[in-house]
Formats: sequence, C-alpha cells, structure tokens
Amino acid sequence: MTQSPAYAAQAADKPLAFHAIPRRAPGPRDVAIDISHCGVCHSDLHTARSEWGGTLYPCVPGHEIVGTVTAVGKDVKKFKVGETVGVGCLVGSCGHCSACAEGLENYCENGFVGTYNGPATAAEGGHTFGGYSTHIVVDEGFVLNIRHKGNLAAVAPLLCAGITTYSPLKHWKAGPGKTVGIVGLGGLGHMGVKLAHALGARVALFTTSPGKEADAKRLGADDVIISKDAKQMAKQANRFDLIVNTVAAPHNLDVFLNLLKRDGTMCLVGAPATPHPSTQVFNLIFKRRALAGSLIGGIPETQEMLDFCAERGIVSDIETIAMRDINTAYERMLKSDVKYRFVIDMQTLKDEAKAA
Repeated sequence: MTQSPAYAAQAADKPLAFHAIPRRAPGPRDVAIDISHCGVCHSDLHTARSEWGGTLYPCVPGHEIVGTVTAVGKDVKKFKVGETVGVGCLVGSCGHCSACAEGLENYCENGFVGTYNGPATAAEGGHTFGGYSTHIVVDEGFVLNIRHKGNLAAVAPLLCAGITTYSPLKHWKAGPGKTVGIVGLGGLGHMGVKLAHALGARVALFTTSPGKEADAKRLGADDVIISKDAKQMAKQANRFDLIVNTVAAPHNLDVFLNLLKRDGTMCLVGAPATPHPSTQVFNLIFKRRALAGSLIGGIPETQEMLDFCAERGIVSDIETIAMRDINTAYERMLKSDVKYRFVIDMQTLKDEAKAA
C-alpha cells in the first residue's frame, strides 16, 4: 500500500483540497499507472457535491485518465511498462453476467465498479478513488490502449465524453444517409458533433446560443438550429433519425421529439440532478418514436472508439488547468465557461505535493 497525493471533497458543501489517499500494490492482474492528465466531467461535480445522492467521502473524482504504465502484475498480458494507457468510468464488474459476457460491463447486472465512489477494499478506504491523483492501480481488463501520438491532454476526455456520445451513435447506426441532431454544445455535445460527422452522418446542432454557430460548423455541424426560435424548430419537423441530447439540466423534451421521423429515436446522455418534465405520449405513439438513454460504453466499445479517434486524429477541445484551480473550474463549468472540456495537468499536483 502506498499513499498518493490527490484532491478530495470531504463533504458535499466543502471545496476540493489536497488529500493523500491509499493505493494498493499491484496484484497479479493489476496495472499501475502514473497519471499525466485527467479530464473534468460534469459527473465529477455532481458526485463531489452529492447532487445525485450516495456520495462516499472523502470523494476523489476523475474518470478521464491518461498516463504511463509503471508496473504490471505477473499475470498481465496486455500491457507493458512505459506504454501510454487510459482508464475511463469503470474499474470493475462481476465478469459473469450476460452483459459482461457481451462486453457491456457498463450494464453489469450485478453493478459495475465506478472509477470513483465505487466499492473497494477496506485497506483502500472502502471506496474507489478517481483520477484527481498522481497514480492509480487498475485491473488490466479495465485498462485501455492509447494509440494517439501526442496531445494526450486532449485525449483524456475521450474516456467519458467520447464514449458517452460514440456509443449511442453506433448503436442507432449513425452514418451516411442518416440525419443526426446533437442537443447542446458542451463537453459531451462537441464530441457528439465531431463523432457524428466522422461517422458520415448529416449533423445538426441544437443550441440556445446564436454565437455558437461558427464553432459548431468548425467542429463538423452541417446545420445549426437555435432551439428557442420556434420558427426554426418548426422547419425541422419529421427530419431526424436520431437526436443525442447531451443537456444536463431539466428541459422540455417534446420540442425535440417533434423533430424525429417515424421510428426515430432521441437518446438522453445528459443526466440532470432533477427530472425532466414528463413528455406527451402522443409525440411518441403517433410516429412510433422512441425516447431512450445510454450509459458510457463497455470496454471493447471504448477501445473501438479510441482507435477510431486515433485513426482520424480526433481529440477533445480542451483548456488545461492546474490541480489547485479545480474549484474555480467547477464554477466556470456551471456557467458553460469552457471550450469544451477542462483537463488537469497532473504534474501540477506532483509539484504541489513536493512543495508541501
């Protein structure tokens, strides 16, 4: 067991601050990783502030992790010391249910182990600690190959924002001949636009902000629709095969359901702290439309997404921050004051630990 410098919230109403956490020594199947970068996800904020409930403290968030392998257990076959790897939202699952057998560990019927706030050994503090730390030890089955050459800070958000949008796009077969809408141009939404475009679909961005049009088109949107403009929205009726809704705040879903073709689907990937208003059933039954949800992706699909992005040079648009600035970053994130994902340079935490 070793101690790792980290940043933790000690309670829902407390800011994150320097805190040492225990990390286990690598077991036979474990990979030890020196963390170079960790993305900042809205889920981190929700969990640190217990907005979804059930947060275990001290809470060390972070599930968009990139780093270098420093040690491997004797039974590890997939990774070697010195390789660049990633860790996403999962660090464990039961391994034997039907979902796990299909490589859908994110839907494990017995509950996956989250990279943070999940169950862990008593020696490690009783729950898992995430990537706002200098290193992590993970079972090799939940470690991912990073094949991007350089710009690793911008790769980190692919481990959550990338797979969260890639998975529904693939599941509902976004591609040539399909029209896909992305609701919201934030950390998730900007990746949704990039990935839908790369998959060959015609892509429309829905936003409340007219000032985002140029940036949306730079990212790959063919059309930009101002969702608070009733006339613009009316022109989009019955047009979309798939809408991926990334907005993490309660809003009227019917205005988007109206835009789906017969048999079209709107998939929710944004997770508000309080529920959306209920939809009108007639918006679903008269055109056999579907309202669905999607949760990240399993390990095989996450690796597929990373390889897809590496082949095409796709990364996230980021702003790099020092670890000590995480609380300010949370407040800016609430104001959508970032284009489009914060990523922590973990060298700043290592330097802070040395100076302490």
